[in-house]
Amino acid sequence: MVPQFRAVAAQIPLDKFMVETDCPYLAPVPFRGKRSEPAHTRIVAESIASARDLPLEELAEATTQTATEFFRFG
Repeated sequence: MVPQFRAVAAQIPLDKFMVETDCPYLAPVPFRGKRSEPAHTRIVAESIASARDLPLEELAEATTQTATEFFRFG
C-alpha cells in the first residue's frame, strides 16, 4: 500500500470504511500495472487491516456493517 494511503487508512474512523476496487488503474500489489477487479478486494482489506494493526476479521465485520447500513440491507 502506498505510504500516504496507509496513513489515511490508519486515521479514518473504522465505522466510515467500505472496501472496494472500482479504481481500475490502481490495482493492489501484486497486480499493480494491471486492471483492478473485485477479486482484489481481500488484498485491499488486508492492507487496510495491516495499516490499522487490526485482525482482518475485525475490519471485515466493521466494513460489512457500514455497507449494510449504507445500502440499507436487511
